[in-house]
Amino acid sequence: MDVNIVDTTLRDGEQKAGIAFGIDEKVKIAKILNDMDIYQIEAGSAAMGGEEKASIEKIAALGLKSKISSWNRANIKDIDASIDCGVDIVHISIPTSDLQIKSKLGKDKAWVLECIKKCTTYALEKGYEVTVGMEDAARSDMNFLIEFCTVVSKIGIKRIRYSDTVGISYPRKVFYSIKKLLQEVPIEIEIHAHNDFGMALANSLAAVEAGAKFADCTISGVGERAGNCDFIKFAKTLDMFEGEKVLR
Repeated sequence: MDVNIVDTTLRDGEQKAGIAFGIDEKVKIAKILNDMDIYQIEAGSAAMGGEEKASIEKIAALGLKSKISSWNRANIKDIDASIDCGVDIVHISIPTSDLQIKSKLGKDKAWVLECIKKCTTYALEKGYEVTVGMEDAARSDMNFLIEFCTVVSKIGIKRIRYSDTVGISYPRKVFYSIKKLLQEVPIEIEIHAHNDFGMALANSLAAVEAGAKFADCTISGVGERAGNCDFIKFAKTLDMFEGEKVLR
């Protein structure tokens, strides 16, 4: 299956109520994840500034084997903050569901496409590896997801994040959605699942079964609201049932 884990404990995990890591704690966690051969560490969101940005800079400067990324909204200011930190990967996220495009952005689909084209082109021209996140993909129109993925693929984006932002999806739907996108667009897919209905692990496994090559996880499944996919459970399940070893 050749699955890579993207650990987002330091970004999405810290959004859980009651969790707040200091800079030294974040550095220690990053080193542990690196020692476990985690493919990518999402170290935070540089645009928040302060200790958040300082911790990302410090982690990026460690020279770890794991790739270090920073999460960004689809705007140039966010992207510049991540570039300042010296990360390996700039991740740019934007809503794709009708609900969030209207309620969160106050825009339309045409604006979303133009915005993501501008932002991804900017980051790519700076020489960075860029991944793109489709926020609320699980509630998005499939035809628009295909159009969105086609647009960013033609620009040069190699990997897209399919986000079940509110944890509302289920394995059969995730499997169908990932399979359909891979059939229509030459792009790699990363699954980002939330656990509001207890489906984060099952949805992540379904995505991998459908062909996703990357899975977002956190330590012990910590994350916003009910949490994210637990990377130990994810790794052990793949090992036991598929013989796929994703951790050392």
